Amino acid sequence: MPEVIVEHVTKVFGGRVVALDNVSARIKDGEFFVLLGPSGSGKTTLLRCIAGLEKPERGRISIGEKVVFDAESKVFVPAKERDVAMVFQNYALYPHMKVYDNIAFPLRIRKLPKEEIRKKVVEVAKLLRIDELLDRYPRQLSGGQQQRVALARALVRNPKVFLMDEPLSNLDAKLRVVMRAELKRLQKELGITTIYVTHDQAEAMTMADRIALLNEGKIVQTGTPSTLYHKPVNLFVAGFIGSPPMNFFTVSLKYGEKQGYVLDAGDFEIGLPMELADTIVKSTSSTDLVLGVRPEDIIVSKEPIENSFTAEVYVVEPLGSETIVNLKVGDYVFKSKVLGEFQALPGDRVYVRFKISKIHVFEKSSRKAII
Repeated sequence: MPEVIVEHVTKVFGGRVVALDNVSARIKDGEFFVLLGPSGSGKTTLLRCIAGLEKPERGRISIGEKVVFDAESKVFVPAKERDVAMVFQNYALYPHMKVYDNIAFPLRIRKLPKEEIRKKVVEVAKLLRIDELLDRYPRQLSGGQQQRVALARALVRNPKVFLMDEPLSNLDAKLRVVMRAELKRLQKELGITTIYVTHDQAEAMTMADRIALLNEGKIVQTGTPSTLYHKPVNLFVAGFIGSPPMNFFTVSLKYGEKQGYVLDAGDFEIGLPMELADTIVKSTSSTDLVLGVRPEDIIVSKEPIENSFTAEVYVVEPLGSETIVNLKVGDYVFKSKVLGEFQALPGDRVYVRFKISKIHVFEKSSRKAII
């Protein structure tokens, strides 16, 4: 399977709306690569440019050894000649055709022999566990079954690259979780280079080998799910990745003779180890910072604990295996994640401590990560 290289691609709609702004990415051979971002970030436009359904104004796109778009050389290979297969959010099955005919359709267009078509259709249907559905019409299928048929129709061509545009968004929550695992298994089994678009960060985190997080037409950060989660490059990445999202506090770096360096949030202070404080001081001249703490890195106790401050319970969200405890300190309302059950009522006073080794600090003006 080939790698896909996107170099400095810019796409503008209507001469004014910049959908992609100088975007570059390299999708490795056999990789499951996810384009993640909020609505309007440019992820679907980038996928359509790779597919040949949109023509950028600038840049270069290669699939394997073949250049499929080059603005400078005026190269634009049509979608049908790029040897890619695409699955859309709308499965677009032909309602008047049975499942077998839906899957066989791209092979018939290529005028393959009937026996070869039958062999390929049965083979891919067994792979996706829909071989018993070949004689049904799309209206007789569930949403998950229709999605598998759409996948089978794309896979039967044996494409070089598999492109998916939010293929699970029309499924219910439970089936989405099941199909996430199925898609990941299928992609690893076949080894097809796959580019997958989603706005759901849980999908991206569980399925991707690497993620490109887009915002306002630009790739903000590319890396493994672990890298984006543990080492976000700025406030946008930190706030977008994670559920519940990271908590943010506006703080200032202060030094006192007795307590050393602290991050002062106004209603509470966080003492810093000297090594951590040195890193912040060496990384920025600004004292106006943003402290980021993930909910699971906040310890909540009904009894006093060392290096803690007091907070008020705002609301408790029991989830069975864990409990989300919303806390209030001054004007801040923030979330902590506690394993198991945590019994408390709104207004109760509790003790809170941040895991110092897990905190993130950002420069307020540039929004860039310091630690």
